[in-house]
This record gives sequence, C-alpha cells and structure tokens, in this order.
Amino acid sequence: MARPFRFGVNLLTPAPAAEWRAKCRRAEELGYDVLLVPDHLDGPAPFPALVAAAGATERPRVGTFVLNAGFWNPTLLAREVATADALTGGRLELGLGTGYVPAEHEAAGLPYGSARERVDHLRRTVGELDRLLGSHGLPRSRPRSIGGTSMPRPVQSRVPLLIGANGDRMLRLTAEHADIAAFTGARPGPVPGTLEPLGAEELDERVARYRDLARGRAAEAELNLLIQLVSVTDDPEPVLKPLLERQSRLTLDDALALPVVLAGPLQQIVARVRAQRERYGFSYLTVMEPSMEAFAPVMERLREESA
Repeated sequence: MARPFRFGVNLLTPAPAAEWRAKCRRAEELGYDVLLVPDHLDGPAPFPALVAAAGATERPRVGTFVLNAGFWNPTLLAREVATADALTGGRLELGLGTGYVPAEHEAAGLPYGSARERVDHLRRTVGELDRLLGSHGLPRSRPRSIGGTSMPRPVQSRVPLLIGANGDRMLRLTAEHADIAAFTGARPGPVPGTLEPLGAEELDERVARYRDLARGRAAEAELNLLIQLVSVTDDPEPVLKPLLERQSRLTLDDALALPVVLAGPLQQIVARVRAQRERYGFSYLTVMEPSMEAFAPVMERLREESA
C-alpha cells in the first residue's frame, strides 16, 4: 500500500515578523503539512524562523531543509535542536546536508573541504546528535550532562531526521540513519555552487542504489523529492524558458520530463505526481516558496482523489 502524501514548502525569503507570520499562516491555509527553512546566508536563520512559524500556525510541522552541516558545531547544534523542538511543541523535523556552495563558506570564514571531508563531517554530526539527543532510556524531562554541563532535551523522544543526498556515500549515510530520505534530483553543476537536474532514468538509478543500501532496515524511510518548479498551465514553454537557458543541453521535452519539474495542465500534473510515487516511492514532496500558491490546487486534487 502506498504511503499517504505529505507536502512541504521551503520558505526562502526573509521577512519582518508580521509578514513572516502571514506567509506561514497562508501556507497552512493552503494545506501544507510542513513549513521548511533552508540554510543559506541570503535566507532567514533557520531556527528562529521555524519557532516563529510554529507560533503563527497550529497544524503544520516545521523543519530545516536542509542545514549545511559545515556551518555547525555538533554540540551547539544539539542545543539548537532541543530548544527549537521544545519551543515548537515537538513539531520539529531536522534536515541535514553537506552544503554545496563554496562561496558561502568563504563569506562565513569557514573551510569548505573536499566532498569526502564534508560527508565525513556530516557523519560525525549525525553521530554526535544521536549521542547528545538520543533518549538512551533517560526521562525526557531530565537534562543530559555533557562534561559536567547540562544540555536541554527535545520534547520528542526522537526528532525525525531527514538527510538530503545524491552521491553513494550520502545515500549510505541516509540509509543507515535517516527517517526521511530526501533526494535532491540534481548533481553538482560545472560551476561551483550550482546544480544540474537529473533525468528520470538517472533518478531511477539513485533511488535503486538507496534501496539496495537500505535493505534490512527495521522501518522503511519516508522518501522525499525537492520539486524545483511548479506551473499549472496549458502552455509550459514560456515558464520553462529560464531553465532551458541555464541548462542548454535540455530540450523542451527533456525539461518537461524532469522529475523535479511539474508544468502543464492540472490533471496532468496530478497524474505525474501519482506516477512518480508509484515509480520512485516519493510520497513527501517539497516545493520552493515561489511555487507555494501554484502547487496548492495539485495538493487539493490529490487529497480529493485519496478521500
């Protein structure tokens, strides 16, 4: 039986308090299940933004999508996670990744490191978070002592962990530790800090690799896909023109077939989302903030058909 759909929106644009709260309430009204914040220097700081999002809403969970592990000391991150989970009433989901924009590390005065070094750091971070935040039989109300210093505890016995992955080592880490396996649907581009979308067959191979690595898990992970563009339209060519200009190797038909692109008439998009859940197992979809309104009728139709 297919896992029920769940939908998230990645809120990218900083805003004053009233505007931020209104945006979060609008996302809740549209039916989003998770309000998410990424971890880029030109965007909002994730944890205070999520606490504010939870304070403005009642139903949605909140999460990072995804934290750049290279920006974070694991012990200090554990404190942030525990505090944010407490202040959001146990609604937090923690998304982690390696980061892919060297210029952000340079601007922050932090080492970028090789791909191997970034994955190694993420693996250490996941291990430390498990050690510092894992229940290990302790009552949740009891602070954990680290080197004689008490650490706050999250409300949830386990804050759900999402890892965004594409390469083999990241997929292995995801298979070993993540409650939610998030597929970027992209690979690093030729210019540092850029990404290129994966075609349907390439994504087939990545998902198959993950499933092979995850064989034997006690509980199957939820599978997520980050959708880059949504447009409900009878004429998708003008909408896709900027993508085609950035990705000159793609034809219009290629772009329309990308798993991370949903462009076309409403019922056609709904059918594609259902087909991708059948093909890949993606039941949790995240859209970008600019697509928040456009994706709403797709969510509504999918829920009507599932009722």
